[in-house]
Amino acid sequence: MRLGYGLSLEQTQKLIMTPELRQAITILQLSALDLSTYVEEQLLENPLLENLEESADTKGDTEPSAAEETPANDKWEMDWQDYFHDQEENRVRQERVAPEDKERYDPFIAAAPTLLEHLLEQLHVQKFTVSLEVAEYIVGNLNDKGYLTLSTEEIARELEVPLAEVEKVLKAVQSLDPLGVGARNLEECLSLQLPLIENCPSELPEFLKHLEDLASGRLQRIAHALKISLSRVQELADLVRKLDPKPGLRFSGPGEVRYIVPDVVIEEIEGEFIILVNDITVPRLGVNKAYKDALSQDEGTDIRKFVEQKLNAAAWLIRSIEQRRLTLYKVADAIVKWQSEFLRNGIRYLRPLTLRDIAEEIGVHESTVSRATAHKYVQTPRGIFEFKFFFANSMGRGNQNDSGVTTDAIKLVLRDIIASENPKSPYSDQKLADMLKARNMEISRRTVAKYRDELGIAATSVRKRY
Repeated sequence: MRLGYGLSLEQTQKLIMTPELRQAITILQLSALDLSTYVEEQLLENPLLENLEESADTKGDTEPSAAEETPANDKWEMDWQDYFHDQEENRVRQERVAPEDKERYDPFIAAAPTLLEHLLEQLHVQKFTVSLEVAEYIVGNLNDKGYLTLSTEEIARELEVPLAEVEKVLKAVQSLDPLGVGARNLEECLSLQLPLIENCPSELPEFLKHLEDLASGRLQRIAHALKISLSRVQELADLVRKLDPKPGLRFSGPGEVRYIVPDVVIEEIEGEFIILVNDITVPRLGVNKAYKDALSQDEGTDIRKFVEQKLNAAAWLIRSIEQRRLTLYKVADAIVKWQSEFLRNGIRYLRPLTLRDIAEEIGVHESTVSRATAHKYVQTPRGIFEFKFFFANSMGRGNQNDSGVTTDAIKLVLRDIIASENPKSPYSDQKLADMLKARNMEISRRTVAKYRDELGIAATSVRKRY
C-alpha cells in the first residue's frame, strides 16, 4: 500500500447558516410586538437605518444637504442610486398627506393590579387597629391562588410577635376583598365566602366539611352524615359551586402579558375575506441618505468599508421584514381558503389541517410555516385565535383531512349532547360514545371520558339529579 500526497478537485454542496440567514429566520418567528422591539434595537445599532415616519414628520423646508447633491459617479453609488431615488419619491408622496389627516393607533391597556397590589392598597386605605407590619407580611406570603403559605406559628416566630396577634391580623386580612384570600385550605376559603350567599342555609358550614365526598360523588354518604335528603345535598352542592375556590387567580400576575396584538387581521367584506398583515406597530425603515457621499470615497478606506457593511445590513433587514410580511400573508391566505366554512359558520366546520398542507399550498418547507405561525395570533370574524388553533387534528375518519372530524368539533357535539340529557338519567360514557358514532364520530369510551374531563364535565354519577 502506497501512501503519499496529492491534489484533487471535488465539488460539494453545503448549506451554510450565514448571519443574514439566521437573522431572517429570527425575524420570521417574531410576533408583531417583538418585531417592533427588535427593529427599535436595530435602529440604535445601525446609523444607516432610519424611521421613515419620524423623518417625514421632522423634515422641514430646508435645502438639500451637500451629501444629497453629490453626483453618483462610481459603481458603488450607482448600485444604490435607484433605491435612494425611490425612497425620496415615496417620502414626497407621504408628505402630501397633511399630518392632521393621519390616523395613528397606539395599542394600550390599563394595567390590571396584582393580588398583592390590590390587598396592599386596601391595607393602606382602611383604618385597621392591627399591626400593619404583620398584615403586610401575611399578604406577601399569599400564593397566586390567594392561600396563605405559612402557618401562624411560623409567622409569629419569624416576626417575634405573639401568636394571638398574628391570628387577629390574619382575620383582618381575611376580611379584605376578595373574600377567601388568606385561607389555609379549601374549606376555610369557601367558608370565608359564605356571606356572599344570600339567605345562606344553616347546613352549609357543616356541609363544607364533606368536600372530599362531594368531589368523589359520594352524595349518599353526605346525606347520611347530615341527615338530609339527596335532593337537599345537591341543592347545597349547587350553592358551593357558585363560590370561588381560587380567589387570587382573578388578578394578574407580575409581568403577565395583559393584551394581545393580532399579527394578521381577517375581515369579511361583501362575502369576500380580506387579509391584512398587522405591522402598524413596526417602524417603516429606510436608509439614511446622510451617509450617501461616503460611498463615493476610494475603495479600501475604513469609512467606506463601515458604510458598506452597515448598508448591506440595513438592506438585508428591510428585505427580511418584507419577506416575513409576504410569508405571513401567504400562510393566512391558505388558511382562509382551507377554513372558510369555519370563518363563516363556526367551530363545527373547522377542518383538519396540518403544517404540510399549508407548506405544499404556498410552496415552502414545513419548518417555514411552523416558524411563521409560532406565537402569533390572527383576528377573525369568529374572534382572536392563535395560528396553531387552525391546525386541528383529525379523528376517526382515516387519513384524508377533508373527510375527517376535528377533536374540537367532537367536543362541541359532546357538550351539546350532555347539555340536553335528562338530569335524572344522565348518559354513561359508553352511551355517549354510541351516540357520537351515530353521528359519524367514532371514538372509544375512554376517549369520551378524556374529552369530558377536558371540558370540565363531571362523571355520570355526579351529574345525576335526584
